[in-house]
Parts: sequence; C-alpha cells; structure tokens
Amino acid sequence: MALIECIPNISEGRRPDVVADMASAIRAVPGVRLLDFSSDASHNRSVFTLAGDAAGVEQAVMALFERAVAAIDLRTHHGEHPRMGAVDVVPFVPIEGVTMAECVALAKKVGAAVADRFKIPVYLYEDASTNPARKNLEDIRRGEFEGLAAKMATQGWAPDFGPSAPHPSAGAAVIGARMALIAYNINLATDRLDVAKKIAAAIRHSSGGYRYVKAAGFKLEDRGIVQVSMNLTNYEKTPIFRVFETVKREAERYGVSILESEIVGLVPSAALNAAAEFYLQIEGFKSDQVLENKLRTEN
Repeated sequence: MALIECIPNISEGRRPDVVADMASAIRAVPGVRLLDFSSDASHNRSVFTLAGDAAGVEQAVMALFERAVAAIDLRTHHGEHPRMGAVDVVPFVPIEGVTMAECVALAKKVGAAVADRFKIPVYLYEDASTNPARKNLEDIRRGEFEGLAAKMATQGWAPDFGPSAPHPSAGAAVIGARMALIAYNINLATDRLDVAKKIAAAIRHSSGGYRYVKAAGFKLEDRGIVQVSMNLTNYEKTPIFRVFETVKREAERYGVSILESEIVGLVPSAALNAAAEFYLQIEGFKSDQVLENKLRTEN
C-alpha cells in the first residue's frame, strides 16, 4: 500500500468554524484519513495532518485550497508566525510503499494544479526544488505576504508555477517534499522576547546551532509569555531531549525557566522512546519493550 503523509499549514487559527470547515472538506475525500489538526491563536495558524495514496492526498489538498482561498484574506491577517499564503506550506512525506521521487512528482503536479485553478503563485521547496536558493522554507517566506510583490519582481524569484504577482488575498503557496519532521515548541516563563530570539539563534543551524534545527522566537501576547518555536528535521541526529536541554541551559543564563513544551501535530514514537531512554537513564532500551510495539510485531 502506498501511503503519503501531508501536513498543510494554513494562515487561520482564530476562527474555529473556518478551521472545522476545512477539516470537514478533508474528511470528505475517500481514502484519506485526517489524523490530526490543531490551531494556535497567537500564531493565527492551523496545522492539518492527513494521509492516503497520491490521488486521495491530491484531492484533499485541492479541497483545502478551495476553502482557504474563499475564507482567508491575508490583507487583514495578523499573527506571530511568518506567512506568505492563505495555504502557506504543503509538504508531502513518504511513509510506506512510496519513494521520495514520487512525492516530488506529486508536489509538482499539485503545484501546477493549484496555480492553474486558483491563480496562486507556487514555489517548490526542499526535495521538490532544484534551486539551492529556494530549498529552505524560511528563505522563500522571508519578507512574508507584505513584501511578496516586491520580492517576486526581483531577479530569481519568479514562481515555479502560476502568475508573476501574488494573489490579492491568498498570497503565494510553498509546496514540496521532505522527510518527516517534528514541530516542537518550548514556552518560557517570561515575556522577554529578546531571550527567546537569542535562544533560537543559539540552537538553529542557520546561525551556528544544531544541523537539523530550525528555530525562531515569538511572543504569545494572549498568555504574556514567549516561545522558542522549532522544526526538528532529523530527530535521530538531533533528538528532542538534546534540544530541550540546550534551551533549558541557555534560558538559565538569563534567569529564565522553561514553563512547558508542546508537540504540534504527530510525532514518531521513536523520538519519544529516545527521550524516555535519556531521562530515565534506561540501559539497553529496545523499542519492543514498549507493550504496544511488541503487540504489533507479534503474529
């Protein structure tokens, strides 16, 4: 069975009815499972996690775009998270019986379809992009929606598909293929945004930190705290526990403690097993010592 995971991020997290309508559109697609969805009001962003075969996932993404373009106007959208599109980013992830090359082909097919149907510029990223300057999401999204028209008018920033100017209300979309990542946030017991930004700079790869960490500091205005928001792109080489401990030590330099951490969407069990092994100092731990894992492997 071919199984592809897709994790679209949309620029809406404050209107539950709008988000629920999009979830319903995904659920209505035959052969596709909506595994999870969550919203963050401070970020004004929602993340969906769905899985199915290529045809089903393509249909679900198109249905999501249809609802999002109708409901979201970035000209009046405000939130802590960077964004350039109503449907901001759509990654395809190979899970079972499918190759990365097939996910790349799907990203290109969906990108062309989105551009043609909705008149939205589409940029390819990660494995789907052959342009080294346009592989990293943060590079493509820099300047956000407000700076998009000027950016698209400069050399090297014509989209891979679609018009040469942003959609008036929906901006542009970034679509690609990548391996699984973990969206992981750590909330700090302070309102000092400078601390969150300094910690993010210390741990992210682009400024000299861990190779498989992307990070930014945000203020959660409604809670009066700040957050180090991260994408962990290889949890085996840069595990969750190592990131947590580093953020903890960096925060202590400023007299700040960790309030809590959170995982957005789904996470591989191996990542949590590794954290349990580290903190409990379990010697020779094996994944089949987890009851549920053992049951799955027994005939």
